[in-house]
Amino acid sequence: MMEITPRSKIADVLNNFPELEEEIIRAAPPFENLRNPVLRRTVARLATLEQAARIGGINVLEFVNRLRREVGQPELAGGAASAVLNEFPQASSDDPPWVQGQPQVVVDGNELLMRGEVPLNRVNELLDGLAPGQFILLITNFEPQPMIEALKKQNRRLYHKVDGQNPARHLTYIGL
Repeated sequence: MMEITPRSKIADVLNNFPELEEEIIRAAPPFENLRNPVLRRTVARLATLEQAARIGGINVLEFVNRLRREVGQPELAGGAASAVLNEFPQASSDDPPWVQGQPQVVVDGNELLMRGEVPLNRVNELLDGLAPGQFILLITNFEPQPMIEALKKQNRRLYHKVDGQNPARHLTYIGL
């Protein structure tokens, strides 16, 4: 049986627990599109429960635990919850020195695209507020090649890699 976590894709949750559709829509009304079969195949395949909670403006852990209760799974608490929610990619010794440490801002490119926003526009807005030595981390589930090319033309500092802990996650570091 599938365990429901913040990183669970909505499509996987609905395939395993179709009865949760109404609960997800109640929590995040923009996901009303799940009723449309075409959008369900696309949006639900990409979006995680964590993203749905953010879009719905609700606490991720409360949302996930509500879904878990509905299907008889124990709630996430303490260490298990923080381990799942604080999953954050760390730079490795193979990465350039300028990407060591914490990013000034983490941008979820998938979430922006789901909302119809252009990640490049958001990154450019954020770059204006960066101090020397700071960087932005863009996380996507694909290599954002057109965006990388556009930022190179702007003479931005760039580094891209696939997350060693999660091969479906692409990390693009952007600095001044």
